[in-house]
Amino acid sequence: MKVYAESSAVLSWLFNEARSDAVSDVLESATLVFASALTAIECARGVHRAAALGRITARQADGLLEEYRMLEAGWDRIEIAERVVRHASAPFPVEPIRALDAIHVASASAARERFADVAMLSFDDRVRANAAALGLTVLPNIA
Repeated sequence: MKVYAESSAVLSWLFNEARSDAVSDVLESATLVFASALTAIECARGVHRAAALGRITARQADGLLEEYRMLEAGWDRIEIAERVVRHASAPFPVEPIRALDAIHVASASAARERFADVAMLSFDDRVRANAAALGLTVLPNIA
């Protein structure tokens, strides 16, 4: 299974939130993981924000950022190139969708152009709804 890792799921895993085990299971079973350059930015910002708000220490932030870098090193990065920009700028099946979420869905669609069996790994409702409407499998299964 090939997976597009969206920021909400990756941040859940990084911060060891309640559903992080589901993210780990999907990532461990994936044969290939894609992520947008945006994922790296959003994950770094999420860690810096948590440190600035005193939710984690600077040392913990450094550790989380290093953990992310190690995880991402084995992923295929999708740059925010013209194809992604065009798709993200167009209407989506489930509106409204925020710009950054549209970039994620467009990036997953770009990955699907290379491989038909790409699934979207996300906890964001807008991302999940649009990915499903575009024919992507959405993970993890949330009951």
